[in-house]
Amino acid sequence: MSGNGCLRETFYKRERETLSEYAFLTENTRGREKPCEPCSIRTEFQRDRDRIVHSKSFRRLMHKTQVFLLPTEEHYRTRLSHTLEVTQIARIIARALLLNEDLCEAAALGHDIGHTPFGHAGEFVMQKCFSPDFTHYKQSLRVVDKLEKNGEGLNLTWEVRDGIVNHTGDSTASTLEGIIVKFADRIAYINHDLDDACRAGIVDREDVPRRLRELLGETHSQRINTMVNSVVDASSGKPEISMTPEIAAATNKLRDFLFDNVYHNPVAKGEESKAMELLEHLFGYFVKHPDKMPELYYRNIEEEGVERCVCDYVSGMTDRYAIDIFKEIYVPGVWSTPSNI
Repeated sequence: MSGNGCLRETFYKRERETLSEYAFLTENTRGREKPCEPCSIRTEFQRDRDRIVHSKSFRRLMHKTQVFLLPTEEHYRTRLSHTLEVTQIARIIARALLLNEDLCEAAALGHDIGHTPFGHAGEFVMQKCFSPDFTHYKQSLRVVDKLEKNGEGLNLTWEVRDGIVNHTGDSTASTLEGIIVKFADRIAYINHDLDDACRAGIVDREDVPRRLRELLGETHSQRINTMVNSVVDASSGKPEISMTPEIAAATNKLRDFLFDNVYHNPVAKGEESKAMELLEHLFGYFVKHPDKMPELYYRNIEEEGVERCVCDYVSGMTDRYAIDIFKEIYVPGVWSTPSNI
């Protein structure tokens, strides 16, 4: 065996010797739909991480809304910065519990890769125009399975795909590492959305009920630290991932506070109706003119139907691209004649 091959085996040996008995070992992966030669210096989950990070869909997350649509101030979160925060939190929890950090990292990096433009407003439009069953997490799986790499897909391992599609809602991932991503996602968005809302002046830190501030902390970092430690304390040495009951209850109440004061706030969401109408117009236009879509989407119409292909195209747009395409289609351009000077 070559030196590099031995290196890969060294990684597997390290996992067997250092990780918890409840960790998912990389060598036990169910593998990929399309078998491929193993990498000489990376494990399979490390390889998945790199495939996601180098994908076009991952890069587009930098121009997709988290909560605030198209903010001019640069310090508000985007879907990409949210993804990075989720990933870091997931790795911290996995490391503390001696679980597989690489699996956590890959699933976290890909968990929102299929998210729509304009945040959940875009998701609502796809449910209205395409199917009530549309969700961003199912679309994330479709992106990595079918749409990325010019239609070839990223060919990720089963466990990473499982973590991506089960990161939210009532579903549960098959590995503890996948479940960690679900907790990390909630910890991240609750705290950074509150932080952004305070920055925007929509709420003040003092508006958060005092009891929640006493339990969770006064600052962004204190709250994350409290929640992460709660997961670690409740899950250490157990074949499950959970939070301590008191912190779990406080976290849910803080989430309710955000829904009442931020997510439905007319200041934060004042432009959402315009964004939704814009996406509805784009969807309708491309259903009538599918040949105007890029070839990647247009070529699948006979196999999957025009609505499915239009959904893939529109849901993959960034906020800015959607606005630019709308202007190109519906807003008259300026006409001018050459100057006679």
